Amino acid sequence: MPLRVKAVERLLKFDKESAGKYRYVMKPEMYSTLPQAKVIKEAALRSGVSQGVMKACWDAAGEVIKAWATEGHSVALPGLGSMRFGLRSKSVENVNDVKAGLISSRRIIFTPSVDLKEELASAAIQITCIDRDGKEVKRVTSTSGEVEDPDNGGGENPENGGGGSSSESGNGGGPVNP
Repeated sequence: MPLRVKAVERLLKFDKESAGKYRYVMKPEMYSTLPQAKVIKEAALRSGVSQGVMKACWDAAGEVIKAWATEGHSVALPGLGSMRFGLRSKSVENVNDVKAGLISSRRIIFTPSVDLKEELASAAIQITCIDRDGKEVKRVTSTSGEVEDPDNGGGENPENGGGGSSSESGNGGGPVNP
C-alpha cells in the first residue's frame, strides 16, 4: 500500500498587502492510530510467541525506555532508531538569570535508523490533488520512491481510470510538480 499524500490548493499570502497566490500544499494523510492490542497481536503472530508474553515484553520495554530516556540517555529502539529527550528554552546573557523557568517545553526527539529512512525513501506514494473547491483534480501514483508524472505514462487518473493524461483544473493553480 502506498503512502498517501494530499495536495490541497490553498491561498498563500506572505504579507498583509499581498493578494496572495494559490498553490498546492502537500501533507501526508493521517491514518487512524493503531491500538496497542492490535500491534501486540501482530508482533506475537510474527514472532511466534503468545500474546501474553508479547504484552509483558512490550510493557517492560516501554518502562525501560521511559526510565532511561527520562534519565537523559539516548535509547535504541530496535529496527527503528533511537529516542532522547530535548527541550526548548529562552536564552539569557547572564549566568545568574539561568533557571528552570526558562524552559518552555520538553520534547521527545526521535532519530530514525538508516534502514528505516531507506524504507521510507523507497515507499510508493500516492498524491491526490484537491482544488480550492474541494474537487479531486489529479492523482499521481508511484510504484517506488520516485513519483511519476501521469502525463508521461505513470500514475492514475480518477476520471479516466488509469494512466495517460491527467485531469487538471482550469483555475490557474496548475498541477502539482512532484
